Amino acid sequence: MLDSLRASIRRTAFALLGLLAVLFLYLSYIQVVQSDYLAGHPLNRRTAAAAEKVERGTVFDRRGEKLAFSKKDGEGRYVRHYPYGAIAAHVVGYSSPRYGQSGVESAFNGELSGMNNPERRFGPITGLWTAKAGNSITLTLDGDLQETAYRALGNRRGAVVAIAPRSGAVLVMVSRPAFEPEAVDEDWKEIVGADGSPLLNRAVQGLYPPGSTLKVLVAEAALTEKITDNRKTYDCPGSFKIGPDYVLNESNNTAHGKVDLEEALAVSCNVTFGRLSLELGRNRMAKAFDRFAFARPFGGDFAEASSRLPDFGRLGDGDLAQTGIGQGSLLVTPLRMAMLAAAFADRGTMLKPFLVSRVSAPDGAVLRQFGSVEFAAATSPATAAEVSRMMQQVVSSGTGYAARIGGVKVAGKTGTAENPHGAPHAWFIGFAPAEEPEIAVAVVVENGGAGGEVAAPIARQVMARALR
Repeated sequence: MLDSLRASIRRTAFALLGLLAVLFLYLSYIQVVQSDYLAGHPLNRRTAAAAEKVERGTVFDRRGEKLAFSKKDGEGRYVRHYPYGAIAAHVVGYSSPRYGQSGVESAFNGELSGMNNPERRFGPITGLWTAKAGNSITLTLDGDLQETAYRALGNRRGAVVAIAPRSGAVLVMVSRPAFEPEAVDEDWKEIVGADGSPLLNRAVQGLYPPGSTLKVLVAEAALTEKITDNRKTYDCPGSFKIGPDYVLNESNNTAHGKVDLEEALAVSCNVTFGRLSLELGRNRMAKAFDRFAFARPFGGDFAEASSRLPDFGRLGDGDLAQTGIGQGSLLVTPLRMAMLAAAFADRGTMLKPFLVSRVSAPDGAVLRQFGSVEFAAATSPATAAEVSRMMQQVVSSGTGYAARIGGVKVAGKTGTAENPHGAPHAWFIGFAPAEEPEIAVAVVVENGGAGGEVAAPIARQVMARALR
């Protein structure tokens, strides 16, 4: 009886020791591995309370203009201010003690709040040496261009993204409808319940059929795979019958007659690009999307929605032709389409987009810097130059006429993407100056209609302002 009791006590003791060991290991994991993440998390109430006593770091644009800063109110508490308001709301985000953070305010919360000191993992004692001010963040964003794009988009729903193609720096990221970051606490219910989902950053989280803007990728694939050249012509009678029961139509059933690749891109001929897609076939079309890294996440500064690519191996001929004109099940973000244009602007190399250029301490010392990183070798310089030349024709004499800028060669492609939610989405992608590109841009206007009439003028305003 006594031996049995002792054995039970030993088993219980071992079990308790085992549980204590598990608890010790878990607490060590929390303190050592997860501490930075948890302390910097925007929903950490303890960190939020401590951060209210610290002057949150300033967010600057690339020219040193303040996009967000903190200032004490009459009660001695720091209050966040956003000089650009709704214009940069989706990029800079908001910082609210009640609703957390979004945008850069969230992604760099640890830096901005001054709560990222390594000693923080030692617990409440770290309050003895808490920073009096957070670090500052400098963005690649250009406040002036951002405002130009925001006003050019007007009250329409959509997005504008502009990138410096030779560096990957994001110059513009506009999404409308937007919200006032300073009014988040007061207007939260109205914001989350508003039509158009103003909290949604359409530039990176909006998924759209790209329409005919995708034809530049198909043109590149056809040249790379030697399916066509500038001498081969295609006959466009206004429609293209595929199989027994599918017909690919031109807009308004317009017959373009005999066109070569350059002319087909300039007039955005569906019949030609439908045929090219079928000649390329499923595997080579999939390879083209892979070269331009449509399925590879950028990571880093962007919480981007993943592209929705068709399962090429299962596509019927009609669906493959639809994919070749940017329709069907294909959905992409405006950021992806800006990167597509930027790849042609940068001689076939796609650089990883980035939004933060440096982190600085309160005394101005630079703590971290970020720069160009190659993301994909999308195509050869010769093919990129050929597609660029054809994109210039689109603007000089084709559907992108409204993107012309006096004295500047502009390369571009329009898109009018049909969708099941009403009128077509209006698209434009392009870059300028075509010879030495300084800016690549993508514009989408939801249910805006014809891309050449609605999106191209918006892109022109942004590019002209950048090149002034």
